[in-house]
Amino acid sequence: MSRLNILYVTTVSSTMGFFPEHIKMLQGEGHTVELACNLDKPLPGEIVSLACSQHHIPFSRSPFCKDNLAAYRALKKLLSENRYDIVHTHTPNASALVRLACRKLRRAGTKVFYTAHGFHFYTGAPLKNWLLYYPIEWLCSWITDDLITINQEDYERAKRHLHAKKTHYVSGVGVDIDKFSKPIVSREEKRAALKIPLNAIVITSVGELNANKNHIVVIRALSIINDKNVRYLIAGEGRQRTFLQNEINNRGLQDQVILLGHRSDIADLYHASDICAFPSIREGQGIAAIEGMAAGLPLLISDHRGTRGFIHNGENGIVSKYNDVSAFAEGIAFLAQNEKIRADMGNRNRTLSKQFHIDIITSKMKEIYEDARK
Repeated sequence: MSRLNILYVTTVSSTMGFFPEHIKMLQGEGHTVELACNLDKPLPGEIVSLACSQHHIPFSRSPFCKDNLAAYRALKKLLSENRYDIVHTHTPNASALVRLACRKLRRAGTKVFYTAHGFHFYTGAPLKNWLLYYPIEWLCSWITDDLITINQEDYERAKRHLHAKKTHYVSGVGVDIDKFSKPIVSREEKRAALKIPLNAIVITSVGELNANKNHIVVIRALSIINDKNVRYLIAGEGRQRTFLQNEINNRGLQDQVILLGHRSDIADLYHASDICAFPSIREGQGIAAIEGMAAGLPLLISDHRGTRGFIHNGENGIVSKYNDVSAFAEGIAFLAQNEKIRADMGNRNRTLSKQFHIDIITSKMKEIYEDARK
């Protein structure tokens, strides 16, 4: 395959943290990879270490923000000054602007890849999502060479209703399964550091503190079961921190629920836990859930298209509607009281998680890149 000049685009810098192994794979094949995103916040360390050229494009997460006009102009300037063989874009706002900006460049041979990490329009989505995002994706699909989806529902919908030249299904961005299956610190040491008794039942969630991650449903469920031996750890930062802490305080759960903030020891946290909770309202897939699976934990999870491909209720976890507090409470109580079932579910998850190994995903992405240059 000929050597390529590739531009990776995301709306914000933190999203680049999903792609270090993808970029390493491309660099290993001799390709040049540059990065374009809003650099108001620094790039993740793993990405910085890859020494890619960086370009600040002032994207906003909101499609209605005027900053996106400046972002579009900056993007057009970057694309006109550099000859990219492939522009690989991620996240809805950036990806709409990228595809519009690449219209003429496609005629000159530039290929546009778009990885949809979960369409905002999906079965059961609010009507406003369909009215806003579906028309944009439909229009932009006509100027997309390769559309990559990460769950079966999105793939089927894209194949039937969108118009990219090629549509692919790749099962996520990949997870370092080995990292999460082998802890650095023992369960006993990690619990001691967290001041959690060894006999406690520990539930852990990993994710930004926002409404979509839906940590609130687990907090409210804990107040129903009223079992002081159950602890809930939430790793992540976000705008809902004060709201969640107030809810914890108001329900008298200060000794049971801990907001850990940003953590770099997620694998060890999982190995110190008994259950992985992933109660999101909407996800394209659910990397945190797969990481918990790789650590051998049963899942306490909400039902959505992102996880239906790997969660089977009663077999490797407990599935509930995202807003059913009583069902989450029943799930917590059931798993807390059944050690053998937790172990059996965890063992199944170790096996199931291997299909998402980063090596499998990067191999699939390599095939897509090779096919694009034939």
